[in-house]
Amino acid sequence: MNSALLDVVRSGLHTVDLGRQLRVGMPQSPNHPQFWHTLPRRHGDMVRADGGSAANDMISTGTHVGTHIDALAHVSQDGKLHGGANAGDSCLGGKYVEHGVHTIEPMLKRGILLDIPAYKGLPDLEGGYEITVEDLQGCLAAQGVAVQAGDVVLIRSGWGKKFAEGSAYVGGPSGVPGISEAGATFLAGLGVHALGADTIAFEMLPPGGGHAQLPAHRILLVESGIYIIEALDLEGLAEQGLHEFLFVLVPLNIFGATGSPVRPLAVVPA
Repeated sequence: MNSALLDVVRSGLHTVDLGRQLRVGMPQSPNHPQFWHTLPRRHGDMVRADGGSAANDMISTGTHVGTHIDALAHVSQDGKLHGGANAGDSCLGGKYVEHGVHTIEPMLKRGILLDIPAYKGLPDLEGGYEITVEDLQGCLAAQGVAVQAGDVVLIRSGWGKKFAEGSAYVGGPSGVPGISEAGATFLAGLGVHALGADTIAFEMLPPGGGHAQLPAHRILLVESGIYIIEALDLEGLAEQGLHEFLFVLVPLNIFGATGSPVRPLAVVPA
């Protein structure tokens, strides 16, 4: 047993929750089934002889709702998944055996927050703003951190503040800020393990463009084998100025699924 690791735990840890609370009616991509939660049995519906009762729940949800991770099976290009796997043949019995979310190992990685608005001296980025390679490089330099192979890089745009507003977060007419093809290519070249953002589709959505084209998804999921985490809550990290931390994420072990709801954590010594 690693006594050094346990010593760190015993000395105290500070945890920042990066996941959104799952609620009926929360904003989501229109391309996915919504989250639904109900109580089939409530206290008092059935009471035992000793006076006790129990309540229970039922949920139904798309796997790309709330804070979630995209498995490599989520996107194909010209009929191919990552590594050249045939997108049709890979779906055996209605399950993506080769690149489903069950193939994503639990993540305990070095995490890096790139706070782009803070770097640019802005409260938030505007809808449709493309975070450029120069923005990414400048932010890394300003924060004094360097991306290493295997890191998880989280990109804050400030757009996450709109989550509680509902449709404004989806950003149909306004667009949504984020990286695009150039930024994805740059970050993929650094050998990152996963990328995440505080927005609905991770990458930049132009005003009125919706999800019609997602070049960063193609570069990351299909061409590079890099996972994407969407709809993160990054405000706590930004407020505390935490730019480097232990990133913890465990997807639900759903065999053959294209994604999974997640509740990621950023962990630092207390």
